[in-house]
Order: sequence, then C-alpha cells, then structure tokens
Amino acid sequence: MSTSVKLNNLRLELDDPEESLPARAAGRLGLGADAVLRWRILRKSLDARRADDLHFNYAMELEVPAEAAARALSAGGPDVRPYRDEGFPWPDPGTGPLGRRPVVIGAGPAGLIAGYMLALHGYRPLVLERGRAVKDRVADVRKFDAGGPVDAESNYLFGEGGAGTFSDGKLTSRGGGPDVRKVLEILADCHGKPSIVYEHRPHLGSNRLPLVVRTLRKKMEALGGEVRFSCRVEDLDVADGRLRGLGTSSGYIPADVAVLAVGHSARDTYDMLLRRGVPLLAKPFQFGVRIEQPQEQIDKAQYGANQGHPALGAADYGLTVRAGACDLFTFCMCAGGYVMPSVSEPGYWCSNGMSESRHDSPFANSGLVVTIDPAETSSHPLAGVHFQQRYERAAYVAGGRSYAAPIQWARDFLAGRASRGKLPSSYTRGLVKPMDLGPLLPEQVAHALLKGLPLMDRRMDRRFLRDATLTGPEARGSSPVRIPRDDATRQSPAVAGLYPCGEGAGYAGGIISAAVDGLRTARALVAAFAPPA
Repeated sequence: MSTSVKLNNLRLELDDPEESLPARAAGRLGLGADAVLRWRILRKSLDARRADDLHFNYAMELEVPAEAAARALSAGGPDVRPYRDEGFPWPDPGTGPLGRRPVVIGAGPAGLIAGYMLALHGYRPLVLERGRAVKDRVADVRKFDAGGPVDAESNYLFGEGGAGTFSDGKLTSRGGGPDVRKVLEILADCHGKPSIVYEHRPHLGSNRLPLVVRTLRKKMEALGGEVRFSCRVEDLDVADGRLRGLGTSSGYIPADVAVLAVGHSARDTYDMLLRRGVPLLAKPFQFGVRIEQPQEQIDKAQYGANQGHPALGAADYGLTVRAGACDLFTFCMCAGGYVMPSVSEPGYWCSNGMSESRHDSPFANSGLVVTIDPAETSSHPLAGVHFQQRYERAAYVAGGRSYAAPIQWARDFLAGRASRGKLPSSYTRGLVKPMDLGPLLPEQVAHALLKGLPLMDRRMDRRFLRDATLTGPEARGSSPVRIPRDDATRQSPAVAGLYPCGEGAGYAGGIISAAVDGLRTARALVAAFAPPA
C-alpha cells in the first residue's frame, strides 16, 4: 500500500543536479532513498531575491509506502501535505442535437486548443484561418524582415498559431489548476519540452513554436478535424437571433455554432460584427514603448557574481512603479531577444518583442506600458482600435513609410531631445530611425515614462537605463475590445450559437490564458450538444 505526499520548498543549489532530487526529498521526509517509489516535479522556480543566494525551489509529488507517508506527514511540518490530484473535469456530451460540425474561426492558441479538444471528443470541427499554414507563414515573415512589403493575411499577427507564434513563446499564466496544466501537457506532447509543465516561467521560444503549432494541428486533423487556410470570415448569416452560416472569402459555409477566436488584431472582423449587431464594448488595454538594454547589464543586475552560470541562462525582470496617476509596468520581457514589428496591415507600425529558446541575442527587451481606458475619450465600441491606429499611423509616417523602427536613447527621452546617429538595436527588419518619440506617444504615456523610468532604474541598481533605447509605440499588447458573452453558456447574448473566445474577444492576455479560454469554450459546447452524426 502506498500514498502520495507533496513536498514544498525543496532547495537545490545552482550546481546541484536534478537527479539528486528524490534522495534529497527522501531525506527531508526522514526516509531512506529506496522508500521513494515514484516522483515527479510539480513546480520549479528560481529564488532570485538575493543575488548572493540564488537557488532553485521545487515542489514535488512523491509516492511512498503508506506507513512512511504517515510518519512524514506527522513530522514533516508545513511543507509536507497529502497529495491529491485535482484531475481534469470534462462533461458528458449534451443531449441537444448538433446537425452540423462546429466551426472554429481563427487558428491561434484559443482556436487551436478549442479545435483539438472538440476533435478529441468526436465533434470533427472545421477551423477557418485567414492566414497561411505556419511553414508558409514563416517564409512570409522572413520576406518582410528582409525588406519586403506587408502581406495583409500572412504576417507576424495573422496565420496558423496566431500572434503568439512570433511573440516569444512565453507560457506563463496568472491562473493555475487542471485546465492550465492540461494545456501545458498538450503543448509538451506536441514537441514542446517536458519541463514546461512545471517551470515557474515556462518558455518555448519563437523558433520552437512553429513545430508545436503544426504538430497540434496535425493531431487535430488525425482526430477528424479540418483546417482551411486563406479562408477569412467576412460576414455572419443570422436569422431570429441564431447563427445560420458564415460568409467567407472562400464562399458560404452553413454553421449552427461557431467559436469566434479571431485574435486581438482582426480589426476588419470587429467592424463586421458591429454591422451585424453583435454587441462590442471598448475595454482598457496596454499602450507604451519597448525598452531594450544589453543583456549583460540585466544579468549583472539580477545575478551579481553568478552572472553567466550555465544553470541560470539570460536574466529577466518584471517591474511596476507608480508614475503620477497610473502604474507604469513591464510586460512580455524577452531575455536575449529581439525587437520586432507588430504589423498586420499596410501603413501602420508598432513594436513587439520575441526571443528564441536559446535566449542568445546580446539584447534584453521588454514592453513598458500603461493601461489606457478608451472610454475617457470616446464612447464608440472601437474607440481603443481607433486610438491604436492613430499612433501606429503616425509611427509609420515618422519612420519614413518604410517600417523603420522609431528609436531614441532613454537618456535623450528623459532630457527631451531627439536622438541622432547610429543606435544599437536588435530590430528584426534592421532599419531604425533615431528621433524624438514624444510626439508619437499619448500625453499620459509620455508623462508616465518621464516619471517612472528613473524609479525603475533605481530598482535595478542603476542598470535599467544605462545604454537603454526606447522603440515605439507598443500598441498591440492586449485587445482594446470585449465581445460580451453569457457567463454560463459562453454564447453571445445577441447571436445564439456564436461563442466569443480568447484574446480577441477580450477574455485572455497571452498564449496560455487564450488557450485555456479555448479549452473552456470547447467544454461548454460539448456540455450543450451531442456530437454531429
């Protein structure tokens, strides 16, 4: 007879191998090493609160004989608890008839996971993606980075895998629980590294994500799902408040239910939904710039004398300061990464960041943003979209209409002077234009940067602004739109059968949260309907 226990706060030094974990854990429990029948890592994190005492903390599940478990639980203190697997809840199929297979609009994280879960349970979903398959999309992005024109349907934001495919591959999530774990397990099984299931800040990298995305799609297809690329949804056919079909660039598709997972940059889709009477709301969103520093500086600030240790890799950071009337905060920090253009339509420009699995660029970069409430300037549902477009257009024009990145030394921004000469940058398209970013930013953003940047610099031992540049604007960090849905059914209150989902619908803020929202939408659909015949 055996029992599983959970052990928290098991410490390993930087030079300690993970193979020593079961013996170390047994020792903490007062057991011999041979008492551990099975073990696995539940959580791994780096404790970097003190640069002179860096170490890893682990939470582990250990299966041990029942008598040994009883002794460990009674003597182990607060770090030892009984372990009970939460399981993964999934409903029995509903009894309502589903005459046609469900349609999923968009093949980003929300759409792909929704499609996969529906296929796994026999619903044979049809996934419609306006962009191209990820292999072709990679080629299109490389052409743009080499100086080519914007492909409005296959770019950094549109195509298989969605915006997340070329946005660093961070798999962090504010939430936890069985749904998050299930998504991570699915990605790990699709050629994602196994450790993403338990790492505190899991990361795949933009170089690994295309294979993961393609593998997930192929698994879905093997289960009866279908994906149609270069198929843009252009209209909804609605009668008596119920979805009947979809008008697409490839023709009309009858549909009783559709998961709307279009992503945060499908601006033309937002316009169409408004015309069709689907409720939309303007919501707060993030706006700012991207800051870039030499990675070596960040490593020194965070790791001190341990800088360069092979167990650590490139250091990251996360900072929030009060800057006047709002918070200024970093997000999507890309250690050893690249500044990239977040462009999906000709004539507009904004920045983003990415990194590859090796984190081997000499630069660190991060979004540096405030939260904008578009309701302060307009009551229109697309006020946030119009706000983004105004500043993205100005950046494109200021950059010489060539998708050059407007850039400025951070010290020049604080001094109120334009930068000149050659500035260092990892910008993937290669062309940068030194200037004064002030006129390209909303007043509240510029004010927050002036107040907040010096505060962040003090937090990072005066290494945050040294040799730092600002590139911007950074406008696509989150959706400026929410598409309301019923809390229980997850359907639009105006169109029965339409399931708004993911980041584009305003219910997520990254790869994992979007994927989890897709999973939960698939769960709601399964609970409501029987699989199509």
